[in-house]
Amino acid sequence: MGNCLNFLCTEDEICIAGKCVPLLEEKIYKDCSDIMQRDPSKKGQDGVYVIYADTRREVYCDMTTDGGGWTVIQKRHDGDVDFYRTWIEYRHGFGNATNDYWIGNDAIHILTKNKNQELRVDLQSYNGEQAYAVYTTFYIGDEDSKYTLTVSGYSGTAGDSLAYHNGARFSTKDQDNDNKSSNSCALMRHGAWWYRNCLRSNLNGEYAQSAVFGWKYPVWEYWKYNEALKQTVMMIRQKI
Repeated sequence: MGNCLNFLCTEDEICIAGKCVPLLEEKIYKDCSDIMQRDPSKKGQDGVYVIYADTRREVYCDMTTDGGGWTVIQKRHDGDVDFYRTWIEYRHGFGNATNDYWIGNDAIHILTKNKNQELRVDLQSYNGEQAYAVYTTFYIGDEDSKYTLTVSGYSGTAGDSLAYHNGARFSTKDQDNDNKSSNSCALMRHGAWWYRNCLRSNLNGEYAQSAVFGWKYPVWEYWKYNEALKQTVMMIRQKI
């Protein structure tokens, strides 16, 4: 096993405690698609699983939607978890995979750094309507790049409210990396996101308990304009 302080492991290894460990040495999974590829019996069994990205993490795996194998990186459905957090909290992740959570920007970078992931966004409004958006290209840079977003290849029913954010850096309430010359989008929109000047989507905005209107809430402009959404899920999967 070689040193992997710089995450220089092969596709068949995972970095644990500074060492490259062969995935087949024990039941160590890189993501939810890895789980399903190696154990097809998990298809249809949605729930919390353990993966090793930047570190050991409990994540929610969607093993049903469009064939399954999706690693959920963001989930909101009842507002129990506060998403108005600091840069460090977004770096490491917060919440609980059994409820609402953000997996962490370091984890998203590690999971997507090989540029082989697609993104699916599922949305639900307060009147029960549902829509989705799929992107064939999705990855973010490391912390030095401010987790710069690269996203493209939209299809779906929700409209493309993420392409506007392509190339944007991540911002939080205590670290302003947007393109706005005055004020901070994260402060103005009560969230953390790849803001430009400022947004077409804001899925980490302030959770509302009803379909109120305002850009500070979890919104997806080209579906429900600035109407607060009840549930949002962002999940990634290795390209088939």
